Amino acid sequence: MNLIDRDTILSITHTWDGDRFPDGRPRVSDDVVRRMKNISIEQAWGVLNGGDFRWQFAGDWMNLHPDRVLVGRAVTCAYTPTRPDLNAAVAADGERHDRVGGTNSWVIDTLVKDDCIVVDLFGKVKDGTFAGDNLGNSIYAKTGTGMVIDGGIRDLDGIYDLPDFATFVRGVDPTAISNVDLTGINIPVRIGEATCLPGDVVLGRRTGVIFIPPHLAQEVVEKGEEVALRDMFGHQMLREGKYTPGEIDRKWSEEIEAAFAEWSKNRAE
Repeated sequence: MNLIDRDTILSITHTWDGDRFPDGRPRVSDDVVRRMKNISIEQAWGVLNGGDFRWQFAGDWMNLHPDRVLVGRAVTCAYTPTRPDLNAAVAADGERHDRVGGTNSWVIDTLVKDDCIVVDLFGKVKDGTFAGDNLGNSIYAKTGTGMVIDGGIRDLDGIYDLPDFATFVRGVDPTAISNVDLTGINIPVRIGEATCLPGDVVLGRRTGVIFIPPHLAQEVVEKGEEVALRDMFGHQMLREGKYTPGEIDRKWSEEIEAAFAEWSKNRAE
């Protein structure tokens, strides 16, 4: 058993032809990651849905800080209910690679700046608490972003107090993680109704979490920025009474498009 397989990562992320991390994960540029913080879930969904990526959004979270925006490059891991033969294989893999601590720590050990850990714990909360305040602090120190856990956390107060750290979980429980087996790191995972692959750009807002394939991340940013600019212009025109709602809330006329182009030019200058 090999919990981390670079060849598998390369195979499942074959649509990406840009930079990669040493483990094979796609490395979307820092610029795109930074700009993604200004993109809405709906703007991202529009691009993904148009490209036939229909199962990328997961909602119904316990969001510890709804006012915070989560953006990071996905590091994924998955768990199953434990069984003795699988548990033995996982333990052997840990010994072979000199891994220390629980299997949740093994995943955290791989994280770097601007990563976002994405954990498939099949919705388990009791005995499914992937992180408490100790591991939460480690994730925060390594990534500076946040975490998406389709399962539980413990030590809520300690995690809540982490600054500029966005946390999406299914629930909170005082129990420790137990009776589960780690099945892989940086493998495809199911989060709610969504599929996440390693290197996806994770965008989390009040609405929920969307997983953006690396090869679409720049398009999401560029189209989202254009939509935001058009919305800004449209709202201003409505407030000033220059156009009616019927004129703005539809495909724009040549006159409005010309006015928008002039407005954009003046704003840029």
